[in-house]
Amino acid sequence: MNGAQDLGGMHGFGSVKPEPNEPPFHAEWERHAFALTLAMGIPGGWNIDMSRFARESLPPADYLAKSYYEIWLAGLEKLMAERGLVMPDEVEAGKPLHPAKPVTRTLKPGDVAQVLYRGAPTGRESATPARFKLGERVRAKNMHPRTHTRLPRYVRGHVGVIDSLHGCHVFPDSHALGKGENPQWLYTVAFDGRELWGADGDPAVKVSVDAWEPYLEPI
Repeated sequence: MNGAQDLGGMHGFGSVKPEPNEPPFHAEWERHAFALTLAMGIPGGWNIDMSRFARESLPPADYLAKSYYEIWLAGLEKLMAERGLVMPDEVEAGKPLHPAKPVTRTLKPGDVAQVLYRGAPTGRESATPARFKLGERVRAKNMHPRTHTRLPRYVRGHVGVIDSLHGCHVFPDSHALGKGENPQWLYTVAFDGRELWGADGDPAVKVSVDAWEPYLEPI
């Protein structure tokens, strides 16, 4: 969706300032927010794309005012509330106030390492051949979906070249809506700097974007 999370190519946010030797977490509560998000995905029944959409759909002013893991926590609260796993007064109080809702599955302590490090593979078999070939010029569709997508706004409508083919993978746009995996071919598309940023762009710069086949159209 066209939300506050899609900042690529936008003005007014200042330069990116990498933090040398940045730790995974800057505070203990961030570690807890990460752990809760990982653990609740199983009893909650949502997938990674639903989780991303919950964060992306926060109001822009709210999203931009929060730190990284504050956004994660707000997205988790939203997902849990939608499924009746937590009530508004419990979020406000920061503790359980009502009987817990029964769930069919939970994340066992012995499974944490496997879930954390292996994740959920997204590669799938396809019954149809890939539409595009290596070296082929394609255009990223000028699309503006109201829900989750992995196609950045700054490449939409621009022409690039197929640089890699990664096989068939779960399509996030369908997955985020609970409409099934709908596997699609996944490519890396390379865009020239001047194609994206105009005459003032650096001609030596190339930007590579992983894009599913429904995001692309032939030239």
